[in-house]
Amino acid sequence: MYKKQMKFQKIICYVVLIASALAFFYSLGLLTDLYDSLYSMMPDPADPALDRVTGARIFYDMQDFNKLFTKVTIVLILLGVFNLVMNTHTRRRYYIGNYVSIALSTAGSIAASIWAYGKIMAYKAQYLSGPENGGVDFAKLKTVAERRGTFYTESTFWFDAANFVFGFVILAAVLLAANLIWKIIVTKKEKALIKAGKEAA
Repeated sequence: MYKKQMKFQKIICYVVLIASALAFFYSLGLLTDLYDSLYSMMPDPADPALDRVTGARIFYDMQDFNKLFTKVTIVLILLGVFNLVMNTHTRRRYYIGNYVSIALSTAGSIAASIWAYGKIMAYKAQYLSGPENGGVDFAKLKTVAERRGTFYTESTFWFDAANFVFGFVILAAVLLAANLIWKIIVTKKEKALIKAGKEAA
């Protein structure tokens, strides 16, 4: 039992770190399609009246969020590293530092995922809402893109990828918390066996 738990805690600590790194790289790629297809459709970001395509400025609308999102993912990576610094992946018995690192990593991952996912889905809805509601005018975008030879897409891949990325981040966080519960149970059983052995002696 103890060997299985020790092996699991090592794996899950690295999985949490990998999930945080995945979220970081996702933040770097999130605006890729929007930049390629919409950036050139706004001659002057300060003057919406000059936009060549209605809704193109969603690229600028997402800038501040994306910058903050990237910073948040860096914090998640640091929290994942903090687990390793506290030897949460190798300790036979957890101490206060391990409880703190697990709590911060778990809470941070879940909170960040819920926040970022909600924002990204809201931007996706804006993107697809149609020109009459401030969304992208894909018909006009296609016409302009073909005329100018620029990139055109209606894909929501980068928005939809949030389902996988944050699903993975939350799953890793839940498993890290489950590892803590398993560790507590195993530790209590070990103490009980030691106590029983002493009493028998």
